[in-house]
Amino acid sequence: MVSYVIRKLLYSFSVLFGIVTVVFLLFTALPGDPARLMLGQRADQSEVEMIRKDLGLDLPLITQYLVYLNDLSPLSFYNHLDENSPYYFESTEHERSKVILSGDNANFVLKAPYLRRSYQSQQTVTAIVMEALPGTAVLAVTAITIATVLGILFGIIGALFKGQWPDKLLMIFSIFGMSLPSFVAAILIMWVFAYLLGSITGLEVTGSLYVIDEFEGRKIVLKNLILPAITLGVRPLAVFMQLTRNSMLEVLSMDYVRTATAKGLSFRTVVMKHALRNALNPVITAISGWLASLLAGAVFVEIVFGWKGLGLIMLNALNTYDLPVVMGCIILVAVIFVVINMLVDVLYGIFDPRVSMS
Repeated sequence: MVSYVIRKLLYSFSVLFGIVTVVFLLFTALPGDPARLMLGQRADQSEVEMIRKDLGLDLPLITQYLVYLNDLSPLSFYNHLDENSPYYFESTEHERSKVILSGDNANFVLKAPYLRRSYQSQQTVTAIVMEALPGTAVLAVTAITIATVLGILFGIIGALFKGQWPDKLLMIFSIFGMSLPSFVAAILIMWVFAYLLGSITGLEVTGSLYVIDEFEGRKIVLKNLILPAITLGVRPLAVFMQLTRNSMLEVLSMDYVRTATAKGLSFRTVVMKHALRNALNPVITAISGWLASLLAGAVFVEIVFGWKGLGLIMLNALNTYDLPVVMGCIILVAVIFVVINMLVDVLYGIFDPRVSMS
């Protein structure tokens, strides 16, 4: 078991390393000069060169890459730990760091990963993404909850009414839900329920989880969560419904279900206690994967609905060429995705003896 977990950890680390490398090379190769964008097109060349030096953009590509890996690594090497160093990490991070080996010209420190600063606001990327992450997390968890509850319910109905009009209607919805892109579904749902029926539903075209009130300050507006969560949950709902239906049909045809029926148990007991419990295994498997996917897939939905989360932050950062923010958001989503999938794989190995650990 220990070797199985170690292999999964090494595999997850290699995936993250590959993602960081691809993201760095992709955004470093993009045309444009961040220093020029920060200062404006009429900025003096000497000022531009000063900013480029301060950001480390004047270094060779391989050196920039190694410095970026060093900043991300929890165990980092720094030539200097003073504010005059061009790669001095923030004082707040320095206070949380522990110098584990120190010399005249070198220091090894144990610290939190440093995602650098925003080119535009000069705020740390960690602070920016941590402020936006709760909005995305709430949206993803709400969407997966709606998709799970309705998907299982509709799947049971489809299996019990196989071949009849409820099953056919649900099948049409399932096919439509799986084939419709998220941003198209977002526009359609927003147009119908917020624009055409807005006076009836009371829902806004755009909105976020928090709003700033002049008298009450920041307050939560849960109705703004309804349309984005439904939109984001349409595709997993269709998948869960199909999985539940197919699995229920397979389980209902098994001998132990017929035996339970022959014993005189009620139809509700047979379906809920015997059939459904065994039919939910593939659905639970899909839920774990979709939760990680929704955190990444919420980008388009957040943009359409103006939801303040990682997606909107990434869009604004792309428009202003704020590469540290974009790279920080992508790396954070990748870490969440990899960690969730790694934990699921390990839990399968622990609780399901049919999963090979060799």
